[in-house]
Amino acid sequence: MRDAVVRIRTTHVGSLPRPRALLDLLADPQADPAARETATRDAVAGIVAEQRAHGIDVVTDGEMGKLGFFSYVTERLGGLERRPGAETVYSFAAEQEAFPEYYERYFAQAMMGGTVGTIEPVVCTGPLVYRGEEALRRDLDNLAAVVDPAEAFVPSIAPSGVGVNEYYDTEEAYYFAVADALHTEYRAIVDAGFTLQVDDPFLTEIFSFHGYDPAERDRRGRMYVEAVNHALRGIPPERVRFHTCYSINEGPRVFDVPLADVVDLVLAVNARYVSFEAANPRHEHEYHLWETVALPADKVLVPGVITHASNIVEHPELIAERLERFARLVGPERVMAGADCGFSSQATYVPEVDPRVMWAKFDAMAEGARLVSGRF
Repeated sequence: MRDAVVRIRTTHVGSLPRPRALLDLLADPQADPAARETATRDAVAGIVAEQRAHGIDVVTDGEMGKLGFFSYVTERLGGLERRPGAETVYSFAAEQEAFPEYYERYFAQAMMGGTVGTIEPVVCTGPLVYRGEEALRRDLDNLAAVVDPAEAFVPSIAPSGVGVNEYYDTEEAYYFAVADALHTEYRAIVDAGFTLQVDDPFLTEIFSFHGYDPAERDRRGRMYVEAVNHALRGIPPERVRFHTCYSINEGPRVFDVPLADVVDLVLAVNARYVSFEAANPRHEHEYHLWETVALPADKVLVPGVITHASNIVEHPELIAERLERFARLVGPERVMAGADCGFSSQATYVPEVDPRVMWAKFDAMAEGARLVSGRF
């Protein structure tokens, strides 16, 4: 009797370009809330249908109802205060110092500089409480209306992605307070039948860009992971994906921390699925890490096999080769095809990867996964 073919499934990281009609409503603070809700609901239905049409197995709502993958949370947590007019300081200091002219242009036009909403510095000035139940319910209802929750995931920010502390006595107390508040969102996502994805590019930032000494860097890394696990308490790891990346999309990226330096921390998160960058040229070689690092039996790798940092569409054979590298090392049943990061992490009229190019990348990923599945 022939062995069954192992089919490698496809997914991505979450954020997708919003339709222009929805962007217009998100950009207008005077827009009718009912019209915005209708446009969001229609956008979710459309984006799920598109994902299915382009071969994505495990889909999401594209974060249609959010202004950004992390900025949305300021509307859902009480105790935070926006500081309009204050300078927004990006955390990519090492890259900016090495390539100042490039990043001056880049940040003015892309990432946070190209959003439909203003991204303002946020500080914690009082006790943190979760107040986003209604907005979260709308998000979950919109997605559940068009897809079986068992076949979908919902992204949510990690505790380390929420503002700056001016209230709690210690930084650690602050992160655990954020974790307590976000636990409400995490739990609701899972209780609704979805898989939760925790988005945490901030973990790698402390190793890549800040210039901390090794002891301080390691202390902060452990604190970040402990806060994530505190927020995940009581949630089955098999219902959780953990995504980390390097925050910058198109850039030199010469200060990105090697995956080897953070892999122990990443694997310490109580999540079954581990999503990380593996398609861009700074990190593609890092599949070799799994030749020496034993993947825990309860983990599944979700390497990026298409990248958000280029408008080049990866060839399906290259995608199949990338997937096969991981499958040969950890087993094909422990690999899922993913993307390096989101394709519109902030709501913007001009995403860095053209939407038609993005869908072509998804087509190529689906074909690559099909090709490699036939090899096992």
